[in-house]
Amino acid sequence: MKAYIAIPYQGRKEIREELDTITSILNQCGVSSFVFADQYSFKAEEEKEMMQQAMEAISQSDWLIAFASEKAIGIGIEAGYAKGKGKPVIYIRHIEAEHSTTLSGISDYQIIYVDLQDLAQKLIDIVEHL
Repeated sequence: MKAYIAIPYQGRKEIREELDTITSILNQCGVSSFVFADQYSFKAEEEKEMMQQAMEAISQSDWLIAFASEKAIGIGIEAGYAKGKGKPVIYIRHIEAEHSTTLSGISDYQIIYVDLQDLAQKLIDIVEHL
C-alpha cells in the first residue's frame, strides 16, 4: 500500500511534527508514504511538468491524504484528481483550522484532530479499515 500525502508547499516547516506523525503511523501500519513537496522541486515556468509528475505519482498510489490545516489550491486539485481516479481520500485538518468544504465534500474519511496523539489514533483507526 502507498499513500500520496498532499501538503501545502509553502507551509512545510510549520507542519513538520504532524507530517512526521502521519508518516510514522503509516509506516507502522505497513503503508509507504509519498510526499510530493519533499520529492520534487519545480521552477514557476515548469507548472505543466509539475502537475504531470503529481498526477503520475497519485496514479501510482492507493489513496491520498489531503493535509489541509491551511487552505491550498494545489491540495484540492490533487485530491480531486485522486477521487476522479477512484482512490480513497482522507481529509486531515487541525480543529482550529479553517474548514474546506470542497475537500470535505469529496473526502471518504475526515480527521479533525486536537493534538498529535488524537491525530495518530484517528489515522490508525482509518488505516486499519482501508
